[in-house]
Amino acid sequence: MSSSSSSLDDEDTFKILVATDIHLGFMEKDAVRGNDSFVAFDEILRLAQDNEVDFLLLGGDLFHDNKPSRRTLHICLEQLRKYCMGDRPIEFEVLSDQSVNFGYSKFPWVNYQDNNLNISLPVFSVHGNHDDPTGADALCALDILSSAGLVNHFGRATSVEKIDISPVLLQKGHSKIALYGLGSIPDERLYRMFVNKQVMMLRPREDESSWFNLFVIHQNRSKHGPTNYIPEQFLDEFLDLVIWGHEHECKIAPTRNEQQLFYVSQPGSSVATSLSPGEAEKKHVGLLRIKGKKMNMQKIPLQTVRQFFIEDLVLSDYPDIFNPDNPRVTQEIETFCIEKVEAMLDTAERERLGNPRQPDKPLIRLRVDYTGGFEPFNTLRFSQKFVDRTANPKDIIHFFRHKEQKDKKDSITINFGKIDSKPLLEGTTLRVEDLVKEYFKTAEKNVQLSLLTERGMGEAVQEFVDKEEKDALEELVKFQLEKTQRFLKERHIDAEEEKIDEEVRKFRETRKTNTNEEDEEVREAIQRARTHRSQAPDVEMSDEDDDALLRKVSLSDDEDVRASMPARGRGRGRARGGRGQSTTTRGTSRRGRGSASADQPSSGRATKATGKNMSILDAFKPSSRQPTARNVAKKTYSEDIEDDNSDLEEVSFTPSSVIESRRTSSTSTSYSRKSTQPQSQATKAHFFDDDDDEEDFDPFKKSGPSRRGRR
Repeated sequence: MSSSSSSLDDEDTFKILVATDIHLGFMEKDAVRGNDSFVAFDEILRLAQDNEVDFLLLGGDLFHDNKPSRRTLHICLEQLRKYCMGDRPIEFEVLSDQSVNFGYSKFPWVNYQDNNLNISLPVFSVHGNHDDPTGADALCALDILSSAGLVNHFGRATSVEKIDISPVLLQKGHSKIALYGLGSIPDERLYRMFVNKQVMMLRPREDESSWFNLFVIHQNRSKHGPTNYIPEQFLDEFLDLVIWGHEHECKIAPTRNEQQLFYVSQPGSSVATSLSPGEAEKKHVGLLRIKGKKMNMQKIPLQTVRQFFIEDLVLSDYPDIFNPDNPRVTQEIETFCIEKVEAMLDTAERERLGNPRQPDKPLIRLRVDYTGGFEPFNTLRFSQKFVDRTANPKDIIHFFRHKEQKDKKDSITINFGKIDSKPLLEGTTLRVEDLVKEYFKTAEKNVQLSLLTERGMGEAVQEFVDKEEKDALEELVKFQLEKTQRFLKERHIDAEEEKIDEEVRKFRETRKTNTNEEDEEVREAIQRARTHRSQAPDVEMSDEDDDALLRKVSLSDDEDVRASMPARGRGRGRARGGRGQSTTTRGTSRRGRGSASADQPSSGRATKATGKNMSILDAFKPSSRQPTARNVAKKTYSEDIEDDNSDLEEVSFTPSSVIESRRTSSTSTSYSRKSTQPQSQATKAHFFDDDDDEEDFDPFKKSGPSRRGRR
């Protein structure tokens, strides 16, 4: 540590180690790369301990999988216990109401104030999109670490209708930090909530200008679609520094947003999870120092990260070497690629000298653009030459070809065969809901959705794939079928097939335009699926059940709606099996087409007395029982709203006088909602002044204090 660094580490200076996207468990079954994420996390914790930081701040995606393996959890717990427990005193205190900051936990206080624990390195973390809460109880892997007393999980939004971000207020000496956090939320939903002004950041009322406002967020920063990202302009301009997770390219040097007048730091990932150019940047963590309204970010390179080199080769740029008409051009291309890979391996060997902690085998990627009549060679044979020298021999070479743009404006037909053959750019993500939308855009008329919407179906399929919510599709179909039946009953439509089809089409179009209502339907269906799974016994679903469910979803829901019309003479003996679930477990009982009664004994598996097999025509018949809406209890937090006839709503939290011993009540703190008062130049954060001008400590000295005028 440099002398200038030590001179600034006084009793008023916060020292925070910042890291994001650690992805524990990535490729853990790979013989070569299986331990990369664990080795990097061990180095991060050791850096935090060696630099004697006040706390470690993580920006999401601590785990790579939503349900990490036992090995991953075991190693994570071992490392946290090794570095986070000890006798070193904690020199900062929490002033905010911790029952609000950590109210969703059974232990709503920071772990170092727990009398049963001896914490020397507190860890604060938000969840990411890889380890976000899911299931009936909305739990994530971070909740396990929180219950064990090793991690302080904050920034969790408990409502899907409105988000109030309450900061964790920290004080060390005369320096005060308002730590805001927001765990990962689907980008489209959060984008819409920002537009509808449903996201509110609470601010402390006392000495509002004296707080350093630090915000941790885990969302798309780069634009991947019209609403599939969060623009920096959406964030409040009273913020001083934003730690942006989810993006893996290391841009840890704080950059100034000239419109909102705050700084943004993007630490990036500590392990390469894709072979893209952004992952090839050198990996760093940041040592953030905050004193009053001044800040400084020191870049610390990670020494144990596996080397990664990537190059692009465009064959058409070498007309003197490669001629597509030459019968031996493919062999010449392969020889040229071998020379390129050898050159990258030599570079890796030179850079690795003097660093014994770095893995021996580097990651090598050569992207070859063979546009212009060239043919790719056998990559499997090519990889055999580098099995013992690279960590990724199977995917060293990536062939791709650019499609020529056509000016046919009237051609709107999309062929899935062409989509499959079109190479994706490195690092791009193809989502399941996008595939669903594309499929129904190009599908034939007889397989188009007539009751469900593409948006709702896409989100349900996404839940089925990512979160293993096997009942999400079925519950969505039932939920929307029930809603359509109620709509037709209220309209008193004649029981004629043509009129019913017309009304169903109109009803579907109105739902497509109301995205908020459609999102609510999907959430209700997913909640039903989670409740169903939590109440059902652990009975594995057979392959036949999976096949039947997939066949059902692939059929047009129009066929499901008309399947039970009396004129067809069709019927089913009983509804589809419920994996050992009885009729009472579902909570509803409806009379459907050919469904078994409650008193009828089941054979093999219990039946579901649901409306899945109930046609729309049956909705006009008298029924002894109507479906009842299922109310899901939500956890809420009470707030005292004071009305002082002003334009701002003030939210005050229960005060307490003194912080006592290890775990005490919180000092009285009140909040105001997103102040609109202009801030002077003196109230905004700026960088430390380093008199010694040492580059290893202050790489951002050129960004000094600046004028912060209000527009």
